[in-house]
Amino acid sequence: MQRALVVSIHDVAPSTREKTERILTHLARHGVDTTSLLVVPDYHRQGRSMADPDFRAWLREQEARGHEIVIHGFFHQRARRTKEEARAKVVTRFYTADEGEFFDLGYDEARCLITEAREDLESHGFHPHGFIAPAWLLGAEAARAAIDAGMSYSTTLRTVRDFARDRTVHSQSLVYSVRSAWRRTMSLAWNRSLFRRLAGNPLLRLGIHPPDLAHSAIWEQITMLVDEALLDRQPMTYHGWLASEPVLTT
Repeated sequence: MQRALVVSIHDVAPSTREKTERILTHLARHGVDTTSLLVVPDYHRQGRSMADPDFRAWLREQEARGHEIVIHGFFHQRARRTKEEARAKVVTRFYTADEGEFFDLGYDEARCLITEAREDLESHGFHPHGFIAPAWLLGAEAARAAIDAGMSYSTTLRTVRDFARDRTVHSQSLVYSVRSAWRRTMSLAWNRSLFRRLAGNPLLRLGIHPPDLAHSAIWEQITMLVDEALLDRQPMTYHGWLASEPVLTT
């Protein structure tokens, strides 16, 4: 069974392109020449990503180099509700800083947004297979909507959901929280431990966000873990890995 490393770069948009380029350059130096790029159609309502011709051209270059284009939410924002349960507040405010866009969307709204995102990318020559919700918070109705909107897979923090083959692969992603010093400290300790625990897993996932690059300790650990992972793993995209492992189900 092939051992793989899937690196996903989150929150890719015109406003994060410069940081994304730097991340890709650093990763390439360490042997990661293919990633899944999680593109936000209208990041924080700054404007449509596909309306930027320079960004589109750059994205085509990355795709030609072997990187995968993935739909990542739509606005990457979730408006606060006037009446919310305590759990919803903790998850959408503390955990994800109001970015859990698809956490509790109804089916109709979720399908409309995912379909619009897919059609927007397709109109410019991109053909995304995957939809990944911001912060990996994909509610049940939104998951059903993603399937009906033509997406072949999604991921959560702990799983990869292969809609095309009706299977779920359990593999928790390494990911960092850098919004405060205590979060960075906890992330370093947690990911070091998680990396060891996942050593026997055929699929190792690493999620990177543009702000990670600004914190030297975080980036040093990322590159160290990448170097170690690639001793016996192949860098792949989510779509590529799913296609290569048709029988791995749990």
